[in-house]
Formats: sequence, C-alpha cells, structure tokens
Amino acid sequence: MLNVHLVPHTHDDVGWLKTVDQYFYGDRNDIQHAGVQYILDSVVDQLLKNPDRRFIYVETAFFYRWWKQQSSSMQQTVKKLVNEGRLEFVNGGWCMSDEATTHYSAVIDQMTMGLRFLNETFGPCGRPRVAWHIDPFGHAREHASMFAQMGYDGFFFGRLDYQDRARRRRDKEQELLWRASDSLTPPMADLFTGILPNGYNPPEGFCWDQSCDDPPIRDDPDLEDYNVDDVVRRFLAIANSQAIVYKTDHIIMTMGSDFQYENANLWYKNLDKLIHYVNALQANGSKVNVLYSTPSCYLQELHRANLTWALKMDDFFPYADDAHDFWTGYFTSRPALKRYERISNSNLQVTCNQLEVLSGPASRKGPFGEGDINLSLSEKAMAVAQHHDAVSGTEKQHVANDYARRLAHGWQRCQVFQASHVLLLNIAQPHPVFLSQFSVNVYNPLARPVTWPVRLPVNGTAYLVSDANGKSVDCQVSVLFSLKTENLCVHLPQFLRVTFDPDTGLLSSLSNLETKQTIKLTQNFYWLVYNASDGNNLQSDQPSGAYIFRPNSSTPFLISKTTSGVQEVRQWFAPWVSQVVRLYTDSKALELEWTVGPVPIDDDLGKEVITRLDTSIKTSQYFYTDSNGREMLQRKTDFRPTWNLRQSEPIAGNYYPINSRAFIKDDVDQLTVVTDRSQGGGSIHNGSLEIMLHRRLLYDDVRGVGEPLNETSNIFPKGLVVRGRLLLSLDRPPSAADAHRPLAQEVVLQPLLTFTDGDLHPNTQLEFSGLQAALPPAVHLLTLTQWDKDSVLLRLEHQFQSWESKLNSQPVTVNLQKLFSTLEVLGVSELNLSANQWKDEMTRFHWTPMTGTGHLNLFIRFYYISS
Repeated sequence: MLNVHLVPHTHDDVGWLKTVDQYFYGDRNDIQHAGVQYILDSVVDQLLKNPDRRFIYVETAFFYRWWKQQSSSMQQTVKKLVNEGRLEFVNGGWCMSDEATTHYSAVIDQMTMGLRFLNETFGPCGRPRVAWHIDPFGHAREHASMFAQMGYDGFFFGRLDYQDRARRRRDKEQELLWRASDSLTPPMADLFTGILPNGYNPPEGFCWDQSCDDPPIRDDPDLEDYNVDDVVRRFLAIANSQAIVYKTDHIIMTMGSDFQYENANLWYKNLDKLIHYVNALQANGSKVNVLYSTPSCYLQELHRANLTWALKMDDFFPYADDAHDFWTGYFTSRPALKRYERISNSNLQVTCNQLEVLSGPASRKGPFGEGDINLSLSEKAMAVAQHHDAVSGTEKQHVANDYARRLAHGWQRCQVFQASHVLLLNIAQPHPVFLSQFSVNVYNPLARPVTWPVRLPVNGTAYLVSDANGKSVDCQVSVLFSLKTENLCVHLPQFLRVTFDPDTGLLSSLSNLETKQTIKLTQNFYWLVYNASDGNNLQSDQPSGAYIFRPNSSTPFLISKTTSGVQEVRQWFAPWVSQVVRLYTDSKALELEWTVGPVPIDDDLGKEVITRLDTSIKTSQYFYTDSNGREMLQRKTDFRPTWNLRQSEPIAGNYYPINSRAFIKDDVDQLTVVTDRSQGGGSIHNGSLEIMLHRRLLYDDVRGVGEPLNETSNIFPKGLVVRGRLLLSLDRPPSAADAHRPLAQEVVLQPLLTFTDGDLHPNTQLEFSGLQAALPPAVHLLTLTQWDKDSVLLRLEHQFQSWESKLNSQPVTVNLQKLFSTLEVLGVSELNLSANQWKDEMTRFHWTPMTGTGHLNLFIRFYYISS
C-alpha cells in the first residue's frame, strides 16, 4: 500500500504583518485575518468529535498564552489529547527561529524556554520528537546540529533552492541524513531531514479553510454537483505523482497553512470525507491508504523502512525560488534591529542571568525578580526576537517597532541586581557625562580575562582615571585635529600596523608585527541598486526587497575614490557614509567603525550599501563564513557542493549569512572579519571580501510583507542612520582561529558598562570574580542561569572546531567543583542541549547513510581536501 499521512497543522508567525499580540487576539484583521486564540479553541473542540483526528502545534509562545487562559477542566482535556497522541507538539521552541541571522546562543535559549514549559506541563508525551522549520528562508547546518543534540529524531522543512529541489526530486533524495558537524563524532550531530512536497501548504485543490477557495466535498449523490469521484481521482493522481519522487511507500501531505483552522470544522469535515472515500476504493483493489497522522508517526515509518539515505554535510544557503529570486537580502535587512537584538542577547540573556546566579536569592526580590523565573520579560522578548520574521528583518515596520519595544521593556529586569552589584543601568544610548566625578562599573560575562577599550562621551579635555586599587589607568581624550597628507601611517608597534594611501586616504596595507606578515589591503564603500526601468532586468521584474537581493549590475557604484581624514583616523566618503579606523596598543584587531545613512533616495533609487576589502590574498574563489556564530563553513564562488549550479545572479547568488565572522585565506595569510551583528556578504572577486551594511529600498519584493524596506522614524525622518563595527585580524592560517574565536565571543558578549554618580559607599566591593580561575581558552561559558530555587543550569562548550587549531582544538578537562567562587557544587546531573531530558536517557533513531559513488564521495573529497 501507498500510505498517505495527512498532517493537519497551522503555521502561526510570532509577528510578521501584525504584532504578536495582534495575531493572538485576532486584532487588526484589516491587515491580515488571523486570530491564534480562535485556532486553538476550534481545533481542540474538533479533535474531541472524532478520535481519529490529529493536529500538530509548533509555536509555544502562542500556546503558553492560550493555556494560561484556560479553565482547569479544559487543561485536563488538552492533557488527555496530548497523552493520546492526538495533539502533538513539534519543534516546541518559543518560536520557529530564523536560521540565517540568529546566534546559536539565543536559539538554544529560546528552544530551552519553550521545551521546558511543555515538559513541565505535559511530561514526556509533550516532548517534541521532530524539529519543524517549514517557513525559514534557507537552513543552517548549526541548527541541525543543535536539534540533534537536543534529542530530535528528525527535521522537516519546506523551502530549499529550486535547482536543489529539482535534482533531489530526480534522484529521490528529498529525504536525507544531515551530518551537521565536522567536529562531533557521528551520529552525535546526525539528523534525518525531510523536505516537504508542497512547502507547507496542502496539495493544489485540497485547501478547505475559510481562507481558501477550493470547493468542499459534495457527497450527496442526488445533487447534480456531486464531486466525490472527481475529488478522489485528483487526490490519487497527486498521491501517486508524489510517491514517484520519494523512496518509501509512505508519503506526507501538510493539510494547512498560515493561520488556518480558525474554523477547524471546515478542514476536519472534508478530511474525514476524503479519508473515507479514498480508502473505500481499497475494496476494488486500490493500493492507496490515507490516514490522519503527525510528523513523528511518519518519521517512525521511514525509520522502520530500514533504508540507506543520502548524506549531506554543507548547508542550505543561499535559498532561491527562481532564477533571479535569491533570498539573500534579509541577511542584512533592518541592521539596527539586528544589532539591538545582539546587544540584548548579551545583556539580558547572559549578563543578567549570570548576575542573578552569583548574587543569590536577594537578587530575585523586587518588581521584576519575583514570579515565574523562567518566563521573565527579558527572556520572552529575546525568544520572540529569534522568530524568522523578527531578527530577519522581514516584518512590517510597525511590527519591527514592536519587537524593539519588547526588548527595551525586557531590559528592566536587569535593574533588580543594582543593590548587590552597584548597577545603575544606563538603558538608553549613553549621553555625555557632565559630572566631575563618577564611577564606571565594568562586568565581563566571559569566563576569562579580556582587554576591552572603554569609550565614554565626555565634554572635558582631561580626566584622571583610577582602577579599583586607586592606581592610575592610561586614558586619552580624543581631540580632532588635521593630519598632514604625508603622514597617514598609523603605527602602534606592539601588534599591528596599518597604512593609508596619502593620495586617496584609503587603507593600503595591514601588517601583523608578531608574525611578520603584510598584505595589501584596500577598503571602500559601494552601493548596488535595482532599477525597474533598467533594460538589464528584462529577464525578470523581480526587485530587491526585505527578503530578496537583486541588483541590476555585477558592478557596484563606488561612493568615493578618496576620503578626508582626521585623527583617529576618521574618513568621510560621502555626507552619508563615514568611518573611524582605530588601532589600540594592546589589541590584535583593527577596528573599522562605520556609519551609513540616511541613504539618499533623491534619485528615486533604493540602495544597498556594501563595504569591500580587496587584498593580495590568493583565494582561488574560496572563502569561509560561520554557521549561526559557531562552526565555520567553506564556500566557493558560483558553486554548490551537491548539485551543478546554473548561476543566474552573480552577486546575490554568492551571498551567504555572516553571523559573527568570515575570512579569506591562502597558504600564507588569513584575513578574518568579525562583525557585530548578522549581515550578508561574499567573496565576489578573488582576494576580496564584501559585507552588506545597510539597505533602503523603494519596492516591495512580492514575498508577502507588502511594503518596501524604507526605514524612517521621528528621530530619523530622512532615513535610518546605522553605525556598526568590523574587527579585522591578520594571522597565519594554522593559528588564526586562536585569535578570531575569542575575539568573536568578546564582540557577542562584550562587557556591560554601568555608572554610579559621586562617591561609592565605603563598604562597596570594587573587584569581584564569580570564578575561582579563568577557564581554558578553548572552553566557553555558554550558560549560567538560575533553573529553580536550588539549582542552576550550566552549559560549557568547546568553542574550537576539531581541525582549526593545533593549540586549542584538543579535548579539555574542567573541574566543576573548583569553578565558581560563590557557589558550592553539591551535585551535577547532565542534560541534553535543551535541558529537557537527562543525557543518559536520551535515545534517538539510528539512520544509515549511503555509501559508494555519487554525490556523497564527490562532496567529501571536496570538503576535507580544502580543509
């Protein structure tokens, strides 16, 4: 028999065209008709009417809110449905996170938050066994690795490149085994991955929601519009056609879509009939069996088939749904929100959680410390921000404002620690300090010492700075003054030297004085444009937008050939593009602080602004980007490891997400760029690395958001001004990771600055460490947070890939008993990555990869030789 698994589901964005509140309550239906509370009401009611019916639910952010509003009797009814497997949770995170623009630490936190609620509410029956990312726009290898380490048996998604899908359909490789880490021993990061046949929509002609136009099943034979025979015939044709491109006698069909099942009776009444009439034909020899199912039931049948599966070791970026439609613009869309999310992750999820643990019970008293410790304002705000239409930048403007507002409210939680740590948080952007005397409190959330420049805006010309012991600290008040053109070399002799071209004022070389390396390095700013009237776009009228990156030409417009400079060095490329180049005496990285905006649109052209670093490094088309801030992946221009690419967009088709860093290298030199937020970029030309910094567009890209990406506000009525930093390091390739790994963590988890007016209390402790000693360089303290009254959740990670450092890629032993200075460790129990199962109780399906010739061996040779 061909078994057709019908999976009733709804896809409920945690904000997109409407805010998360508007979606839950069904408000602002003039924007989009959607009300999640009514979906859950209706589905539960309909499940009770037929024990065969099934439903899956994904977004815990919505379910948690609905659950809190239910009576105890309704909660017991829902628990019964969960225990019977009729209501199944899949994915289970607070949201369905984006995979290109999220940092792995924030993803782990939001998954932990959702899964913990399900675990504590429903027990083992509520634990999702399947990851479900049906809507994100490309898929990251690190996400698959995390899902595997969280105990999931499989992963299903709907979107992949149209060329990749065509090849996989032909070779029956739409279901595969994803080996998602080159450092973890298989099968630790192996994850069975299934590509759904219709994205996440029902087959054409079989949508029975109130938002659909397909006719219902009319099964009264006395009516002239009786259509059962036609419906069954069309369904069997679709089922048999789908079976041809999958490997087993089980196929899956997603019966639902965005915010559907608000009136679940429409769906279930027709699905009941469809199952009845299709299965009735088995009496006449039909070999098709249709059933209500769930992703975990379907996955179990695939596992029972005991087949071998194609192996994949790269990722699913970039994603294109047509020849000129590459979804690579959102890697950079809304750069200010992307930075605010990253800062909030550091301060809210890491620093405040650490201080809560180190301060003890007293820190949890106050307006934000009592109550549900794991569902605080800050954690919910950060979790919602990971949604694939949040930090991705693909939401409407009023929704982006709502995400930022939620993050700002979440910052209030940190104020509960001011009593024990003298922390008076400066929540807004720092203003010039006009006090004659003040204290700066610096908290380092990393578990090792760091050297970090502290810069404060002041109005005086000279200041005396003392450390906690009263010892004078070197400081400098930067005063702007002109430079002579013949002296544009900034030389700080300890680590780095950077030179500038005296004629153009542009960077000309970068030297590492320790390793005696020098490369040619020039940097400039450019913009790309989509012009609907340009003849080059006759093949497609697809514009750039919040999702899509589609420039007219492969040659970007140069903003300026020269700059004017003043010390630090400051560079002005245009009235709307400037940069400060900084070298600190004890830093091994060159800082480029860029400011872009308001992007001019007086010429009626939207613009996508990039900076490009051109070097003498011989890259041979290869470059490297990170996956969600963790493992590095090799890229090659105009190439995909698992299919023969027909490149139709030479710029957009070579852009990849850069979450924390990217690098180019040859046998001698490696230039690494560490970013302060998620951005898009690539290596379009040999020896170069470009990063998109800002986007201001005048067209909607027709992917649903319904408005152009043209950010303005009361503060910036002429267009958004964005400031950010790039940190550049030059090293020998074998040791480069020893520098860029800790540097990237320092940018993600930078020290928290707070301020105190006047003299401190005489009993104030001026120095404090929560650790007895620093952790080894290879070990990163990922999580330290209060779990319940008497226990904390601790995550330690080895932050180096197995191949990237002779010094730091080796195993490391840490003594937990001697780790903390303020905690007495009474016992330790090991959990999985998402902390919802004991590690020794976690079991997962075992899958067998294909062996022999074909795509697998070709890819392995390519991947490992290059490394």
